[in-house]
Amino acid sequence: MSYRKIIGVAVFVVIGCGAGGYFYFHERSEASARAWTESHEPEPMTADTANTRAVEPSSLASAPATNKAGEPVANAGLPLRSGEVLEYTANVANLTDVANLKLLVGAHKDYFGKNAWHLQAFAHTENPLRMVFELDDQFDSYSDAATMISLQYEMHLSERGQKVSSVQRMTATGKDPAPPNVTETRVLPGTRDPLGMLQYLRNVDWTKTAEVRCPVYDGHKLYDVRARLASAGEAVTVPAGSYKAAKIEMRVFENGEEMKDAHFTMYIANNVARTPVLLEAIMPFATARVELQRAK
Repeated sequence: MSYRKIIGVAVFVVIGCGAGGYFYFHERSEASARAWTESHEPEPMTADTANTRAVEPSSLASAPATNKAGEPVANAGLPLRSGEVLEYTANVANLTDVANLKLLVGAHKDYFGKNAWHLQAFAHTENPLRMVFELDDQFDSYSDAATMISLQYEMHLSERGQKVSSVQRMTATGKDPAPPNVTETRVLPGTRDPLGMLQYLRNVDWTKTAEVRCPVYDGHKLYDVRARLASAGEAVTVPAGSYKAAKIEMRVFENGEEMKDAHFTMYIANNVARTPVLLEAIMPFATARVELQRAK
């Protein structure tokens, strides 16, 4: 297995929360050597994959509040807090501490005329692997405060001295032109980026919601991600401690076809903050495990 694949899995399991993972990395390795064009159209999704969620009929009476698109609205009181810092270590196959990963919740204020969260992720390789594969990547998401729908997604990549940046303003209508030096990217209504999707899943009331379906744009391609509760009380031990956690399984679809050769799971602690404590990806060439080291 190449170092590039190892790092790609470790970084994008936590950042993509399974929404893209290896597939995002594969596309990115193809595109990292060229600059972005002024416009970018993601690959279309089918009418079936445009649905954002599905709940069991028995839970409709107590289903969470929805917006005009019919999708669950994140509870603004749970669990995001400005200044939250989550630090992770990534293990891939037989390699431990391949990379360190940090998720930050920034300011909660007006962005682009809408109330939004500024979410960030940073990824760095660790020695001794860093000596052969230096990686320092930063991702920024501006996501609607109520729904975590993506308003703008930024990638600032630095790998082996090669730097590539992309700033994309999301639009479902094309009526909101992007400013200079920002790419206008057309997506389906309700589309989230990987960081927004991760935070959104923390907000879902899994006692009332059977399944969440959502378009997720990873910076290159548009996927349909479907998440469901597999277990409400899994015992999980990571460097940060031992937790009882909800086990959320995710399935990824591209153009209506499920990607069956990869499996993604996220464990959300049953605490007040509903902290993501463990993310796993099982793929044909490796298993990745991204563990919480500390939460601030």
